[in-house]
Amino acid sequence: MTSTWDPGTWRAFPAAQQPRWQDAGELEQVEKELGTLPPLVFAGEARELRERLAAVSRGEAFLLQAGDCAESFDSFRADPIRDKLRVILQMAVVLTYSSGVPAVKVGRIAGQFAKPRSNPTETIDGVELPSFLGHMVNDLPFSAPDRRPDPARLLRVYHQSSSTLNLLRAFTKGGFADLTRVQAWNQEFVASSPEGQRYANLAAEIDRALRFMVAAGISSKHPEIHEAEFFTSHEALILQYEEALTRRDSLTGDWYDCSAHLLWIGERTRQLNGAHLEFLRGVKNPLGCKIGPSTTPEEAVGICDALDPDREPGRLVLISRMGADKVAERLPPLLRAVRDSGHPVVWACDPMHGNTFTSETGHKTRHFDAILAEVAAYFDAHRSVGTWPGGIHVELTGDDVTECLGGGDNVDHADLGKRYETMCDPRLNARQSLDLAFRTAELLQQS
Repeated sequence: MTSTWDPGTWRAFPAAQQPRWQDAGELEQVEKELGTLPPLVFAGEARELRERLAAVSRGEAFLLQAGDCAESFDSFRADPIRDKLRVILQMAVVLTYSSGVPAVKVGRIAGQFAKPRSNPTETIDGVELPSFLGHMVNDLPFSAPDRRPDPARLLRVYHQSSSTLNLLRAFTKGGFADLTRVQAWNQEFVASSPEGQRYANLAAEIDRALRFMVAAGISSKHPEIHEAEFFTSHEALILQYEEALTRRDSLTGDWYDCSAHLLWIGERTRQLNGAHLEFLRGVKNPLGCKIGPSTTPEEAVGICDALDPDREPGRLVLISRMGADKVAERLPPLLRAVRDSGHPVVWACDPMHGNTFTSETGHKTRHFDAILAEVAAYFDAHRSVGTWPGGIHVELTGDDVTECLGGGDNVDHADLGKRYETMCDPRLNARQSLDLAFRTAELLQQS
């Protein structure tokens, strides 16, 4: 790490998972234009999220970070955004009402357009082309023009993220998130399921509680009842985009990456001598870092030292993504090492990425039972060490997809092709997401 920092010092470090931009002049022009555009989020909002995450680090709240695997230019419409938000709100209600601690809601949304890949290129029938890196970089069809990294896409990401944020703010502040409407959030295809019925029963209890408050003379006009706090996040993968949207706060003089409230570093880009840690260590946003089964205790503490040298509550979220069969062995040593180092991190569980496999039909998928098993083992690990299992990080959609096996619908291999719509990784549908929320709430009650 450099002794001094500015938004461009990362360029002197090895940067993994970056596109091979073909026209440096075109990229530079896009970066300059992005640098003149208004921030997507504001420093004060990022500070509010840090306060909420500080409560999580103390065991006083629970983090729900959820949303799409990768956002798409092709399916940008208000209804899917609303439905995704609705599922996240439903999950948060389940977690809060069942566990007794507030849920901090952070979406993988309004910026999650880039994806790391195992290989920089893909070969089909002897033709080698760049891998699909998400709509921030290139397109999915396997052709040279589609797979060419195109800097103009960075501008399109900015404008679509801006529109998405406008919708989210309207929904969360304009009445859609009102707790008096919890029953109305039950979508038709969810309401007909066991998970939906269980949610309907919980919603009826909330409705009775709100009516009791009014009858007892307690005001129901509190903002928390009629509005929802909702924050955005994405993986800070394409560093030219992140640098271009970094601004100095006029109140504090600190730098903030104004592309999202929270940025995270992926498992493939968390090198201690890498550009991603170098860039994010200098911004004051809350930060996340994915850590997988190969992470050593020394590496975990090194990441904390780099990203949270002042040991500030709410600064850093460590997101474990181990795989259901590795959590019990690999996670406790990391929990102990970070605890003993004095870093007040938020721990979260990503039960998705370590449980991905290719089905017999050729679809990339995950089994709901493995997802549940990883979450349960994650809670067991925290219980054994005496640390707080601060949150979950999941890929989901509000659409009625068939991408993950199992769950209440008992999706099997033959069902995957019916409504397999993801561009990259398989997502939980609304029924499976609600079921996960109820199961997680039960584990929280035992913590």
